Amino acid sequence: MNEKLPPPVGKLIAPPEHYSYQLHRKQRNTQIILPIILSTLLLVGLIVLISISTFKQGGDVGRWAAISTIWIIIPILLAGLITLVVLIGLIYLMARALQGLPYYTGIAQDYVYKARGYIIRGADMVVKPILSLDGWIESIKAFFGRMTP
Repeated sequence: MNEKLPPPVGKLIAPPEHYSYQLHRKQRNTQIILPIILSTLLLVGLIVLISISTFKQGGDVGRWAAISTIWIIIPILLAGLITLVVLIGLIYLMARALQGLPYYTGIAQDYVYKARGYIIRGADMVVKPILSLDGWIESIKAFFGRMTP
């Protein structure tokens, strides 16, 4: 198949041989695939070890159930503790902010009220010619409407 293709396409099919590509392949094998395989083997080994020690003759299933429950609850407790610390921090910051905010929000409200007056006045100025023209047109229509029998 490569013989029939033009020379540039043949280069695209072949894997690159430059140093960065070779380094990437080596790093992929050592930094991604190898840790995943080792973690999987360790997890499978732990599962087999726990299963053998739990279910063999005279194994204590209740104790292993309690241990499993503890390992399931620990991450949930840590996440809850982090959430609690964040909420306490937010409550503290809100309390600090509320001490100074009423003064500044009052000033902001005054400026918004002034801006509201300017905006209404500007909108009325923009619309006034259109409304007066519309009034004139309606007056002319009413006048000619009375003239026709």
